[in-house]
Amino acid sequence: MSSAVRVRRALVSVSDKTDIVAFVRALIGLGVEIVSTGGTASTLAAAGIPVRSIDQLTGFPEMLDGRVKTLHPKVHGGLLGRRQVESHVEAMRAHGIEPIDLVCVNLYPFERTVRDASVAEDHAIEQIDIGGPSMLRSAAKNFESVLVVTDPSQYDRVASELKSQDGCTSLELRREFAALTFARTAEYDTAIAAWMAHRMLGHERFPPVLRHGFTRQLDLRYGENPHQLAAAYADPSASGPSVLRAQLLHGKPLSYNNLLDASAALELVQDLTESFPEHCAAAILKHTNPCGCAVAPSPLAAFERAYAGDSLAAYGGILACNQTIDATTATSIVAGEKFLEVIVAPDFSPEALAMLSARWKLVRLLAVGAIKASTGRPIAWRSIPGGMLVQDQDRLPVTLDGFQHVAGPKPSDAFLADAAMLTIVAKHLKSNAVCIGSAGELWGAGAGQMDRVASCRIAIEKATARLAGRPAGVVAAGDAFFPFADGPTLLIDAGVQCIVHPGGSKRDQDTFDLCNARGVTCLTTGTRRFRH
Repeated sequence: MSSAVRVRRALVSVSDKTDIVAFVRALIGLGVEIVSTGGTASTLAAAGIPVRSIDQLTGFPEMLDGRVKTLHPKVHGGLLGRRQVESHVEAMRAHGIEPIDLVCVNLYPFERTVRDASVAEDHAIEQIDIGGPSMLRSAAKNFESVLVVTDPSQYDRVASELKSQDGCTSLELRREFAALTFARTAEYDTAIAAWMAHRMLGHERFPPVLRHGFTRQLDLRYGENPHQLAAAYADPSASGPSVLRAQLLHGKPLSYNNLLDASAALELVQDLTESFPEHCAAAILKHTNPCGCAVAPSPLAAFERAYAGDSLAAYGGILACNQTIDATTATSIVAGEKFLEVIVAPDFSPEALAMLSARWKLVRLLAVGAIKASTGRPIAWRSIPGGMLVQDQDRLPVTLDGFQHVAGPKPSDAFLADAAMLTIVAKHLKSNAVCIGSAGELWGAGAGQMDRVASCRIAIEKATARLAGRPAGVVAAGDAFFPFADGPTLLIDAGVQCIVHPGGSKRDQDTFDLCNARGVTCLTTGTRRFRH
């Protein structure tokens, strides 16, 4: 028996009607009979396409508000019957079951519906497709005889093969699309299960079975290193800005490391936007650690102050800004010997886009839309050999009234604002993290060290030029308590006048006594911000 199967009858039932009229016209041109349901049949009929309704095929009306229309033996028999098995052929003939050679179905938009956290439960439930996945699974199981099409992106390929193969489909195409179909139905069911668990079992933060519903978004050239294969997967339930869903306006495709760094930079400016909604925020990151960061009245000021924080480390870094990059800011970005790998912003003005594209042929320019807090999954996970670690995402905001004054002079409003900004920066540095800055600007950071004293030394070294001359208003922040007063002593000796940390050490009083003795303000937050 030939592996080629002629398509004589197609069942078409789609929620996403993109390009469906053109696709069905191509099928009609090849002599294919079209069977269709509900809204799809109406769309095709309105376009002048002859359609056989599903109730004409089954002899049974659509009912229960469309919940039951394709769950019928004449549909599933036509999909599952094996043409090469004589007993199947005889049974189909005896019961008047007509073979269906192609199924074009895309599912109710459940994932898109539940992205809106306020969606009514009844509305979400009505977007759970039953007949669609059932037809897809039946057709995909019988790929020896049936081609199953699940997405408008497949239409051109199917039409092209049918035209070149005299109205037939190849086994290779049917097998490939069957695999894609089962992946799609698994993804769909996973999204439903995750929503059900969260909505119906909301008290159970971490369900007994952790289900992933990610879809492959990008094939990457390699991972962290050239010998590692890699891909990027998107979370269909996520909303808000994302580097995976960003519009790449210029530059070569993003690498694994680009995606990690750009995502980290975007997260930092999201947090800064939440705490400083009236300011422009800019951050420059290397290896997911902030090396420059600032909040300022304009994108230009924010960028220039962020870049000045550590211009050496900024070379080859990733810039994120929470406001559109305009021509004035772009002029500063391209000046001198700077080099950036990725620039993330809500958008770029035409003049800025032209300048940045001309300056760097390969720089990736990502437009992510309005910067706002993420409203995606409330949990984060990380793989380890043999399993997965899962935790709440660290979304606790930093506010000016969240600090406790525990030692030294009463903090000024400027100290409190810098304490908030630097606490956010410390949250985004790898532990152990200590950072120094002033007037809404990061001057130096120490991160990823095995002891906090080493982080203090690195932060001081990075900020040395700014600390020269003992300027007023210098603040240092840490992501966790200081276990001894040695780190704070180094910071105060270097010129820091306000120290911010979570507190909670058995020896906190040693640090408080030191600050009181040296006339240095000490604030505690009560919230540790480790990032491993």
